[in-house]
Amino acid sequence: MEVNWLTKLLLAHLLTDFLLQPTRWVKEKNNKHFSSGYLYLHTVLTALLAWIFTGWMYWQTALIIFTTHTLIDGWKSYQPDKVKYFLIDQFLHLLVIMSCWWFSFYDIPQLKQLWIHLNSDNNLWIIVTAVVFLVWPSAIMIGQLTKKWREQLVDSETLGNAGKWIGIVERILILIFVLRSQYEVIGLLMAAKGLLRFNENNRPEIKTEYLLIGTLISISLAIITGLTVNYLIS
Repeated sequence: MEVNWLTKLLLAHLLTDFLLQPTRWVKEKNNKHFSSGYLYLHTVLTALLAWIFTGWMYWQTALIIFTTHTLIDGWKSYQPDKVKYFLIDQFLHLLVIMSCWWFSFYDIPQLKQLWIHLNSDNNLWIIVTAVVFLVWPSAIMIGQLTKKWREQLVDSETLGNAGKWIGIVERILILIFVLRSQYEVIGLLMAAKGLLRFNENNRPEIKTEYLLIGTLISISLAIITGLTVNYLIS
């Protein structure tokens, strides 16, 4: 019941925030902010669909979603069109949904029990530490180890931090595959990346070597971290 209820609430959000929100609504919200009629039409539709999906007895949840969705979307309409504000917007919506779900079926003592359980779960903390290491410290480490070659590159055709984000996603995927003992998938991932990044005849040799070194260091760190986690939680 509880998971089904949460799933319906998430579905209502996905449908109304992405499928049932035309581009002209978004543009008017960004121009008129809280004066836009489409802002309230969108949030009423979001709350109404959540109400229909979860059941008429949960009208308080629909009211909370309407109020918070209006405030969050109104705030976002003042922000630049950047990915970080999109992510913050979606995070806040999901936080409201999860809070509604929790307090509809659970109480504070259960929340305390959950925290005690999570706080004493050694495997969880080991995995979280591994993820944090592969996202931030390892990126800095790779940058320092490849700095000598990076300084020799003169390349204006870059996508800013795209390489950094590719590396982060790559390491997290490899960690997941190692934890699931799916080593064959790692090989397929690396082969696909190799075809995309190194199959360019006009690429300078030094840049190819730089990318290869960075990739090998990134893969090695992810695999070693995954094997270490497997050893510690086994």
